[in-house]
Amino acid sequence: MSARADKSVPALSDIDRKILKILLVPDGDIQSNTIATELGIPISTIRRRRRRLENEFLKTYHILDIEKFGWRRVDFFISVKNGKVNTIANNLIGVDEVTYVGKSIGEHTIDLRIETIVKDNSTLLDLLEKIKGMDGVNDVVWSEIVSVVGRKISIPSSIIDKI
Repeated sequence: MSARADKSVPALSDIDRKILKILLVPDGDIQSNTIATELGIPISTIRRRRRRLENEFLKTYHILDIEKFGWRRVDFFISVKNGKVNTIANNLIGVDEVTYVGKSIGEHTIDLRIETIVKDNSTLLDLLEKIKGMDGVNDVVWSEIVSVVGRKISIPSSIIDKI
Protein backbone atom coordinates (compact mmCIF):
# COMPACT_ATOMS: atom_id res chain seq x y z
CA MET A 1 0.00 0.00 0.00
CA SER A 2 1.43 3.36 -0.93
CA ALA A 3 1.74 6.16 1.62
CA ARG A 4 -0.92 8.18 -0.18
CA ALA A 5 -3.35 5.25 -0.17
CA ASP A 6 -2.98 5.02 3.62
CA LYS A 7 -5.79 7.11 5.13
CA SER A 8 -3.63 8.15 8.11
CA VAL A 9 -1.13 9.97 5.87
CA PRO A 10 -2.42 13.36 4.73
CA ALA A 11 -2.46 14.16 1.03
CA LEU A 12 -1.19 17.45 -0.32
CA SER A 13 -2.29 19.00 -3.58
CA ASP A 14 0.10 20.30 -6.22
CA ILE A 15 -0.75 23.84 -5.10
CA ASP A 16 0.05 22.94 -1.48
CA ARG A 17 3.43 21.58 -2.58
CA LYS A 18 4.20 24.76 -4.56
CA ILE A 19 3.33 26.90 -1.54
CA LEU A 20 5.52 24.74 0.72
CA LYS A 21 8.48 25.06 -1.63
CA ILE A 22 8.22 28.84 -1.36
CA LEU A 23 7.65 28.90 2.41
CA LEU A 24 10.52 26.52 3.25
CA VAL A 25 13.34 28.51 1.67
CA PRO A 26 15.86 30.04 4.10
CA ASP A 27 14.42 33.23 5.55
CA GLY A 28 11.07 32.13 4.11
CA ASP A 29 8.93 34.76 5.79
CA ILE A 30 7.16 35.53 2.53
CA GLN A 31 3.92 37.50 2.26
CA SER A 32 0.86 35.69 0.90
CA ASN A 33 0.37 38.30 -1.82
CA THR A 34 3.91 37.60 -3.08
CA ILE A 35 3.12 33.87 -3.25
CA ALA A 36 -0.18 34.58 -5.02
CA THR A 37 1.58 36.72 -7.62
CA GLU A 38 4.38 34.19 -8.12
CA LEU A 39 2.01 31.25 -8.56
CA GLY A 40 -0.78 33.15 -10.37
CA ILE A 41 -3.34 32.01 -7.82
CA PRO A 42 -5.94 34.20 -6.05
CA ILE A 43 -4.70 35.53 -2.72
CA SER A 44 -7.79 34.15 -0.93
CA THR A 45 -6.79 30.65 -2.05
CA ILE A 46 -3.19 31.19 -0.91
CA ARG A 47 -4.29 32.50 2.49
CA ARG A 48 -6.69 29.59 3.06
CA ARG A 49 -4.17 26.94 2.02
CA ARG A 50 -1.29 28.64 3.84
CA ARG A 51 -3.30 28.76 7.08
CA ARG A 52 -4.04 25.03 6.76
CA LEU A 53 -0.40 24.17 6.00
CA GLU A 54 0.87 26.31 8.90
CA ASN A 55 -1.67 24.87 11.35
CA GLU A 56 -1.34 21.22 10.35
CA PHE A 57 2.11 20.63 8.89
CA LEU A 58 4.63 23.39 9.61
CA LYS A 59 6.59 23.94 12.80
CA THR A 60 7.57 27.51 13.53
CA TYR A 61 10.39 28.47 15.87
CA HIS A 62 11.86 31.74 16.99
CA ILE A 63 15.59 31.45 17.68
CA LEU A 64 17.49 34.12 19.55
CA ASP A 65 20.72 35.06 17.78
CA ILE A 66 22.79 34.47 20.91
CA GLU A 67 26.07 35.08 19.11
CA LYS A 68 25.18 38.77 19.05
CA PHE A 69 25.31 38.68 22.85
CA GLY A 70 28.63 36.82 23.02
CA TRP A 71 27.21 33.33 23.66
CA ARG A 72 27.80 30.13 21.67
CA ARG A 73 25.86 27.00 20.72
CA VAL A 74 27.77 23.78 21.30
CA ASP A 75 26.64 20.21 20.61
CA PHE A 76 27.77 17.28 22.73
CA PHE A 77 27.72 13.71 21.46
CA ILE A 78 27.59 11.20 24.29
CA SER A 79 28.34 7.49 24.40
CA VAL A 80 26.50 5.74 27.22
CA LYS A 81 27.20 2.40 28.88
CA ASN A 82 25.22 0.05 31.09
CA GLY A 83 21.83 0.92 29.56
CA LYS A 84 21.63 4.33 31.23
CA VAL A 85 20.58 6.37 28.19
CA ASN A 86 17.20 7.42 29.63
CA THR A 87 18.63 8.24 33.05
CA ILE A 88 21.40 10.40 31.61
CA ALA A 89 19.03 12.05 29.12
CA ASN A 90 16.63 12.98 31.92
CA ASN A 91 19.48 14.32 34.06
CA LEU A 92 20.83 16.41 31.17
CA ILE A 93 17.50 18.05 30.35
CA GLY A 94 17.61 19.48 33.87
CA VAL A 95 20.96 21.20 33.27
CA ASP A 96 20.47 24.93 32.77
CA GLU A 97 22.78 25.28 29.73
CA VAL A 98 21.10 22.38 27.88
CA THR A 99 18.43 23.38 25.36
CA TYR A 100 17.80 20.02 23.63
CA VAL A 101 18.37 16.33 24.37
CA GLY A 102 17.85 13.67 21.71
CA LYS A 103 18.42 9.94 21.56
CA SER A 104 20.48 8.93 18.57
CA ILE A 105 20.86 5.83 16.43
CA GLY A 106 23.28 5.12 13.64
CA GLU A 107 26.79 5.74 14.91
CA HIS A 108 27.38 3.09 17.57
CA THR A 109 29.39 5.45 19.76
CA ILE A 110 26.74 8.18 19.94
CA ASP A 111 23.68 7.50 22.07
CA LEU A 112 22.70 11.07 22.94
CA ARG A 113 23.05 14.42 21.24
CA ILE A 114 22.58 17.52 23.34
CA GLU A 115 22.54 21.15 22.32
CA THR A 116 23.84 23.68 24.80
CA ILE A 117 24.50 27.37 25.14
CA VAL A 118 27.76 28.47 26.74
CA LYS A 119 29.35 31.86 27.37
CA ASP A 120 33.03 30.92 27.15
CA ASN A 121 35.58 28.10 27.10
CA SER A 122 35.58 27.89 30.88
CA THR A 123 31.84 27.17 30.91
CA LEU A 124 32.31 24.70 28.06
CA LEU A 125 35.01 22.84 30.01
CA ASP A 126 32.91 22.80 33.20
CA LEU A 127 29.95 21.38 31.30
CA LEU A 128 32.13 18.80 29.55
CA GLU A 129 33.55 17.64 32.90
CA LYS A 130 30.07 17.54 34.44
CA ILE A 131 28.84 15.27 31.63
CA LYS A 132 31.92 13.05 31.76
CA GLY A 133 31.37 12.62 35.50
CA MET A 134 27.83 11.29 35.14
CA ASP A 135 27.41 7.63 36.05
CA GLY A 136 27.03 5.63 32.84
CA VAL A 137 28.74 8.09 30.50
CA ASN A 138 31.35 6.26 28.47
CA ASP A 139 32.68 9.12 26.33
CA VAL A 140 31.81 12.67 25.27
CA VAL A 141 32.86 14.69 22.25
CA TRP A 142 31.72 18.18 21.37
CA SER A 143 31.32 20.16 18.20
CA GLU A 144 30.60 23.78 17.42
CA ILE A 145 29.61 25.48 14.17
CA VAL A 146 32.06 28.34 13.65
CA SER A 147 30.89 29.48 10.23
CA VAL A 148 27.77 28.81 8.17
CA VAL A 149 28.73 28.12 4.57
CA GLY A 150 25.17 28.39 3.27
CA ARG A 151 21.55 27.36 3.73
CA LYS A 152 19.20 25.57 1.39
CA ILE A 153 15.51 24.81 1.46
CA SER A 154 14.84 22.90 4.69
CA ILE A 155 13.17 20.01 2.84
CA PRO A 156 14.45 19.28 -0.67
CA SER A 157 11.92 19.96 -3.43
CA SER A 158 12.18 16.34 -4.58
CA ILE A 159 10.93 15.19 -1.16
CA ILE A 160 8.09 17.73 -1.13
CA ASP A 161 7.02 16.35 -4.53
CA LYS A 162 6.67 12.90 -2.92
CA ILE A 163 4.57 13.86 0.09
